Amino acid sequence: MSPTGPLKRVLLSLTEVSVRIGWLNDALPRWPVPDAARLLNTLCEENERGDPAAREVLLPLCLLLARIAHDPMLERLREQAKAQSLLGLERLLRRPPDETERSLSERPVPDYGQGRELTLGERRSLARRPDRRAFEKLLDDPHPLVIRHLLRNPKLTEDDVVRLVARRPARCEALKELVQTEWLSRGRIRMTLLLNPGSPPALAMPLLALCTRGELLEVLRGVDTAPVLRATAHELLERRPPLENQGEPTLQ
Repeated sequence: MSPTGPLKRVLLSLTEVSVRIGWLNDALPRWPVPDAARLLNTLCEENERGDPAAREVLLPLCLLLARIAHDPMLERLREQAKAQSLLGLERLLRRPPDETERSLSERPVPDYGQGRELTLGERRSLARRPDRRAFEKLLDDPHPLVIRHLLRNPKLTEDDVVRLVARRPARCEALKELVQTEWLSRGRIRMTLLLNPGSPPALAMPLLALCTRGELLEVLRGVDTAPVLRATAHELLERRPPLENQGEPTLQ
């Protein structure tokens, strides 16, 4: 029996993605790092071979890894992946050698049409309201707390989120708020993040493991795809089994 069997049974018994993420967030820090590294590597390898159960279990894991991108635990897992030659896990946690935090330039507060600059509290209140009239301005607001409330607004649509993620230059603070939500479980939004060259690699890299063959090819065709993402997408594509038909499903 595969060592990932118990993990699959537990996670697949949970119906909601958010509950699966919460279970992993609670369990992963308690596992001995060498054991966790080997288990996650096996899960990655099974996914790369086309195992649908591994693919489903990998979704909440990858969303969690994006949420905790700078947790010291991930560096310990990277060290284990290198020490044990766990290439599947290494690809999942890979970082560019020159990764640095971007310095964000100050962006102006949008004109909300009130004849003055709205306070942060007023903008946060607008972002919580079930009224779409201010959404275009709110999507361009520079403050992460405004974006945090907007991403949880029930009137926000997938098209709205795609526009937010596609903005160039990338709005890194907004993307950090995005990965804390379930919006990232949608394939279209994940691909928009992957195809934005300004997306932080720490957020984007785990999402590559969820890509279908077609999505990996789309990443490779991107003219400004980050080199580390391009190299990893190429490796993953080479490991995907050939398809007998073109009906490979996309995770939603």
